[in-house]
Amino acid sequence: MQVEVGRAIQDEYPDDFAWCYGCGRQNAKGHHFRTGWEGDQTVTYYDPAADELALPGFVYGGVIASLIDCTGTGSAALALHRKNGHEPGDGEDPPRFVTASLHVDFLKPTPHGKQLKAVGTVEEIHPKKFKVLIDVEAGGEVCAKGEVVAVVMPSTFLGQR
Repeated sequence: MQVEVGRAIQDEYPDDFAWCYGCGRQNAKGHHFRTGWEGDQTVTYYDPAADELALPGFVYGGVIASLIDCTGTGSAALALHRKNGHEPGDGEDPPRFVTASLHVDFLKPTPHGKQLKAVGTVEEIHPKKFKVLIDVEAGGEVCAKGEVVAVVMPSTFLGQR
């Protein structure tokens, strides 16, 4: 059974900011990662495409790194949005984050053909900077761990396409 996030923070991003290859709904060729709350943690589910392979039977590590990256920035946006008194779907535009640092540890080969679940734990380290620890599971086993330091998107990013 495939699981999906009900209310994802990425669904709330304004169209001008929804182009990320990993999580942008406007990017027709992207992954369309969607991150939401599951209790006090965040979660992103993803079913790797048939061609997202490192070698037959295993998921390409770049896909896993992208999943960690977008789960991290999405989790930071969820956390700050909640801190500001909002939740996805309440009509308020959420903050957007960019990655300041991304670290990935591959613990074991990630089997292809199983839904991936990225679970994020958010820690605020500055009013505009969050650290998110992420475990990526396949079939209930943790295959990769990551850490994302995400910062509120600078205004200089506006109009830079």
